[in-house]
Amino acid sequence: MPSPSRPQPLSPGSLLQAARRLMRPLVRLMMQNGLTFPVLADELRRLFVEIAVNELLTDSKTRTDSRISLLTGIHRKEIRRLRALPPDPEGPPASVTLVSQVVARWVGTAAFTDSSQQTPRPLARFSNGGPEPSFDDLVASVTTDIRPRAVLDDLLSHGAVFMDARDRVQLNVEAFIPRPGGEEQLFYFARNLHDHVAAAVANISAAGTPLFLDRSVHYDRLSADQAASLRDYARTVAMRALLDVNRRALELTQGTLEEEGADAQRVNFGVYVFDETEQPTAGGAP
Repeated sequence: MPSPSRPQPLSPGSLLQAARRLMRPLVRLMMQNGLTFPVLADELRRLFVEIAVNELLTDSKTRTDSRISLLTGIHRKEIRRLRALPPDPEGPPASVTLVSQVVARWVGTAAFTDSSQQTPRPLARFSNGGPEPSFDDLVASVTTDIRPRAVLDDLLSHGAVFMDARDRVQLNVEAFIPRPGGEEQLFYFARNLHDHVAAAVANISAAGTPLFLDRSVHYDRLSADQAASLRDYARTVAMRALLDVNRRALELTQGTLEEEGADAQRVNFGVYVFDETEQPTAGGAP
């Protein structure tokens, strides 16, 4: 019997079955966009070698091609080729960092929200010298390196803001999602799904109490109207939670963040809602 202080070993068959289901929507997306199996297979080989070298073989003396081949099942000739490839670029696109900071401050700071601190207030484009903050003030609170006009144009192109009848900038919170298929959307796609899977993997590998929150509410055998009502309610609750967490993060940092270094940490809090038509199971069992 495994020691209670160590996680139980996973069944390879069960793990492979779970991984197959996990990859299904990703494989569908790649096929729809012209990425074929040989391309994915080569990337998987590269990933196996990268994880073996950087995460599993922690002692540099053990990072031989033979040991990596034994661990990954990849031929040593392929390992030499893959280890010589340059690493992928890291970090988010510049537009993601700037726009997300501007919107986060707009929805989470008292100066830029209404009296209830729940709704981002419309902002005049330019400061008039009075007490009311402007869009220029908002951008300046985040950066002075980029002109507010350029930030406004970017937000307008995303549909994240609109100009009202009084020529004020209004934030469309529901519409603040990256452009479909754009660089920003793919960044969030990779980061959010990576973090969700990483949290689940850490929980599976934990010997005791799960390390991260990973819970869901799921109901089946709902009517179409019931599913739509629950989906809309979940979206409303989720948006409220996201805004609350963002507000708390701004309070904790108070506009200042730690310098990058060994002690710097990041937190990613996310929610999702998904529904689909149920497929009949074998034998008609629920």
